[in-house]
Amino acid sequence: MTDWTDGYIAGIDYTHGYYQELNPLRTQLAFLYAGLVPPALGVHCELGFGQGLSVNIHAAASGNTWHGCDFNPAQTRFAQSLARASGAPAHLTDETFAEFCARTDLPSFDSIGLHGIWSWINDDNRAVIVDFVRRKLKVGGALYVSYNTQPGWAAMAPMRDLLTEHTQRIGVAGGGIVSRIDGALDFATKLFATQPRFAKNNPNVGGRLQQISGQNRNYLAHEYFNRDWLPMPFSSMAQWLTPAKVGHACSAFYTDHIDPLNLSSDQAKLMNEVTDPQFRETVRDFMVDQQFRKDYWVKGVLRLSPLERLQGLRALRVVLTQARATVPTKISGPAGEAALQEDIYNPILELLSDHKPRTLGEIEQAVQMQSKTNAQAKTSGVNFKFMTEAIMILAGAGIVSPAQDDATIARAKPYTQRLNTHFLEMASSNDTAHYLASPVTGAGVTVMRFGQLFLLAIQNGMQKPTEWAQFAWQSLQAQGQKLVHEGTTLESAAENLAELTKQAKTFESARLPVLRALLIA
Repeated sequence: MTDWTDGYIAGIDYTHGYYQELNPLRTQLAFLYAGLVPPALGVHCELGFGQGLSVNIHAAASGNTWHGCDFNPAQTRFAQSLARASGAPAHLTDETFAEFCARTDLPSFDSIGLHGIWSWINDDNRAVIVDFVRRKLKVGGALYVSYNTQPGWAAMAPMRDLLTEHTQRIGVAGGGIVSRIDGALDFATKLFATQPRFAKNNPNVGGRLQQISGQNRNYLAHEYFNRDWLPMPFSSMAQWLTPAKVGHACSAFYTDHIDPLNLSSDQAKLMNEVTDPQFRETVRDFMVDQQFRKDYWVKGVLRLSPLERLQGLRALRVVLTQARATVPTKISGPAGEAALQEDIYNPILELLSDHKPRTLGEIEQAVQMQSKTNAQAKTSGVNFKFMTEAIMILAGAGIVSPAQDDATIARAKPYTQRLNTHFLEMASSNDTAHYLASPVTGAGVTVMRFGQLFLLAIQNGMQKPTEWAQFAWQSLQAQGQKLVHEGTTLESAAENLAELTKQAKTFESARLPVLRALLIA
């Protein structure tokens, strides 16, 4: 009998996550900042889409055509239900990689993405994917791949192997993957309590074990307990992708592009001495102790002239995606914490505080004008180089986001309205999906369950936060659910209503204006 799972965990659902790096619009800023010609935005593919939140949000929020596969029929069924709800052109199947990639009816793609897949499949499936990219990714198209990498996993790898072996050899047969995971973590904790020499020589592993013990078991099952699990160095990844005729473009994580957030001055100096691009990535992974890489690759790396790069950046649109008052004053990176310089960031944030999309060129002109009319303003804040660096940092922190053009927003809006209504109705009965789709950003926006219930109340004609709170409480009460505040369950209806009302008022002032600007509310 053939095992359709091919060694991948299938007895427990994957988490309902959303992964913004799969959004093709994000490639534009990353490529231009790196001085590369960005890929086109057209027809896209996601391999191994899990529960399908990313692929459905991106199909709805862009209005572009998407294709994808996930071998798990339960996950595919859920993903297909989202596609039906939005009506967006998302064509999703439960085919294996081998079946999907062998199809002759698929178009060529402007982007192909796989998040959290590469490290958890076998070499046969990797070869299938590489051949698919070679045949179906357009010239100039982008490939997004995220994967576990060395050296961030070097010390933890033996612990992962021990945990997996425990579930296979010691775990109670028929007990289910969750009970076997709990048993393995329990045993590992007892092992570390004996202070084995491995723990002394690898002091970070104990803390990591304690951290994962508190994580969602659905996530842990897919992260640690598949049969195939292989962190690999960047050089091995590059070697795997060579037959696909793609070259490394840049990191998909925006703040990776900002050296002061990631490297000390001595590290940056040494990096400047490394001229080989591939070896630079390997060296950098050692410097930041990289555990998980998120990379864009491209079929045909083309560099822009300095003038072309500036023109491309100035034409990009961005939008502020959170309330101005909630923007932090510091950003953290592997090199430590960095303060956001007020003379650079404040003019940008104040300009964007109305949450309207603007091009970087428009921001540049407005900030320069403000500096000229303000005698106390520091001129260093209007330099375009510093401004674009600030935009990258803000975008990497999720404070601003790339924005689509008006025609694309109009095309996508009917799809996102239908999909978001579906998500809001889901929130009445479960706490599954914490994202809604914005046609402005072409992306998902985090909105937790109570926020979604407040939005559903607004859709039903309720105008006051007290009404939204009452609506949410009725939904929870009908299912015997209560709020937990600071670790304590709120028992009475009055306590629950008071807390929900407090949250609804905060939602009205801090969150609702942003969601309306993003055409979500």
